[in-house]
Amino acid sequence: MILVADSGSSKTDWMGYSPDEKVSFSTQGINPYFLNANDIFKIFTKKKELLGFADRVKEIYFFGAGCSSPDKIEVISNGISSYFTNSYVSVEHDLIGSAYATCGDEEGLTCILGTGSNISYYDGKEVHSGAHGLGYILGDEGSGTHFGRKLIKSFLYNQMPSDLSIEFKAAFDLDKEMVITNIYQKPAPNIFLASISRFMINRTDHPFILNILREGFQEFVDTNVKDYANYKDLNCHFVGSIAYYYQDVLLEICTKNQVNVGKIFQKPIEGIYNYILKKEGLIV
Repeated sequence: MILVADSGSSKTDWMGYSPDEKVSFSTQGINPYFLNANDIFKIFTKKKELLGFADRVKEIYFFGAGCSSPDKIEVISNGISSYFTNSYVSVEHDLIGSAYATCGDEEGLTCILGTGSNISYYDGKEVHSGAHGLGYILGDEGSGTHFGRKLIKSFLYNQMPSDLSIEFKAAFDLDKEMVITNIYQKPAPNIFLASISRFMINRTDHPFILNILREGFQEFVDTNVKDYANYKDLNCHFVGSIAYYYQDVLLEICTKNQVNVGKIFQKPIEGIYNYILKKEGLIV
C-alpha cells in the first residue's frame, strides 16, 4: 500500500492505494515546529483503524507545513517510521504538494491560505521558495491566524461593532487573560488563532468583516504575490480553507491587482494523490 498525506498545522489528510483497496482518513496536524517524533508516533496510535493495514504500507509520501529544513524533515520521518515500520518515507514541504495538486507539470504560482499562509514559484518541475512563510508571528498574511488575530484585537480593544461584539462574546466567551494564556503559554497558539477566524464564515456580508478580509488578502498579494516580478504572466493557484471559504473576496482582490487566479482547492490531497500515483505508474 502507498499512503499520501497533506498536512497543515491543524489537520492532516491521508489517502492510500493498493490494487485491491483505497483508504482515506485524517489526523491532527503534524508540524515539526510544534511536535517531536514521539508526539507524531502517538497520533497514529490513537487511530485504531490503522492497525488493520499499518504493516502493509510500503511507501509514504508526506507533504507538510514546516518541512523546510533537514532537521524538521527528520523529525517527521522518524515519527512516521516509528509507527509504519515497513515503509519507505518521503517528506517534502506542503508547497511542493500544493504545486503538484494545482500546477501539475505546468509553470505557475502556488499559494497556501489556511491556518498559515505561504507562496512559491513552480517551474513545472521544481518549487522555488522565496523569502516568505515567516509563520504566525512575523508573517501568515491573509491566513486563519492573521484573521483570528485581527478579530481578537478588535474585540479586546473595543473596536469591533457592537452587534458583532455581542455575537463574538457569545461564540467564544474570551477575555484578556484567556487570550494571553492560549497564545503565550499553551501549545499551538497558531491553531487557537485560526479557530477564531471561523467567526467570519456566515458574516461576510457585514462591512466590518468584509473590510478585514479585503485588507488581509490585499496584504497577502502585496507581500507575497507581487514579490514575483512576472506575477501578471502566471496563473496563481490557491489551496486551503481560507482561500476556499472566502474565495469571492479573494477573487475580488486578485482581479483588482491583475492576479490571474487559477485553481482554488480547499484540500489539495486528492490532486497530490493522483499526481503521485501517475508518477509511480499506477494510474494513467
